[in-house]
Amino acid sequence: MRRWLYFCLAGLLVTALNGCSEEIGESHAEAPHWVRMASVESASIGRVTLSGTVQARFETPVAFQVGGRIIERAVDAGQRVEPDDVIFRLDPRDLEQAVRVAQADLDTARAELATAEAETRRSRDLLRREFISDQAFEQVELAERAIREREGAAEARLAQARNALAYGNLTASRSGVLVDVIGEPGQVVSAGQTMAVIASDGPREIQVFLPESLGIPETATLVGTNTGPLDLALREVSGAADPVTRTWIARYRIVDPEAVVRLGSVVRVAVERELTDPVLQVPIGALNERGEGAQLWVIETGQARTLPAVVVSLDGEFAYVVAGLQPGDQVIALGTHLLQDGMPVRALPQD
Repeated sequence: MRRWLYFCLAGLLVTALNGCSEEIGESHAEAPHWVRMASVESASIGRVTLSGTVQARFETPVAFQVGGRIIERAVDAGQRVEPDDVIFRLDPRDLEQAVRVAQADLDTARAELATAEAETRRSRDLLRREFISDQAFEQVELAERAIREREGAAEARLAQARNALAYGNLTASRSGVLVDVIGEPGQVVSAGQTMAVIASDGPREIQVFLPESLGIPETATLVGTNTGPLDLALREVSGAADPVTRTWIARYRIVDPEAVVRLGSVVRVAVERELTDPVLQVPIGALNERGEGAQLWVIETGQARTLPAVVVSLDGEFAYVVAGLQPGDQVIALGTHLLQDGMPVRALPQD
């Protein structure tokens, strides 16, 4: 009896301890994270500076018209090419065999045609001497016509095989600079697979992402270059804003045709335009980017929540954005890269 009582007491003690540990674990898991907050301030920006990239007016992807295995890469990215310069070469053995097969088919068709033509001449003589009927002669002519068609088809297949052999050398279609080269020797590629991109000679353009609130300025200025400010004029803009970032992709041409800018470099584009929405100033640490556009973090009912934002400008300390906030609202200022949507958080007391 006493032993049974001991077992009962031990079981109750273990149950109580497990319950306490679960409560402690749950309370620990639900403990909110402390975050530092900052106030949103109003900013007045008459000149908006955006980041842009220098691109060629025409960028042409080049690809093989036949598939095969690469045996030679003749160029590297950044190298200049001229028309007909070889970029890649494919293993020609299969292509050469296809040419030999097509040539043999054509030779066979020509031999058969020569025989058919001779048979037609003999049959015509026999018809004239009334040794065969008109119907028999028509059959001979029909056979010759069919063989002649096969000869034409064989000639076309031989021309295709020779073209394919020539396509085994991927050449530049125009002069320019290779901004990207993808293939390597030994790689098996398919027809139409992009192997390189040629930035053609000619005018250079600046591609920028325009915030929705900024509109579509017709002119802009390229700043921060060695040659000084350069005037820009809008050439084209995307037909619709990106549904996530709410920005338009715009391309501005450099007005001065003699201006020299480095292809692919990141530049600053100044736009003299009044924004339709108020610009807000937030600490640069409050801005977060996770592949879905810029965003800020706020606290709602004790949880961290994301808020989409459009970046207007940046400096070393602050970010100037357009977002659904008002001056005086609070945003999470530090450690936003560690937050998850819905995570319990608590604001640290303001200093």
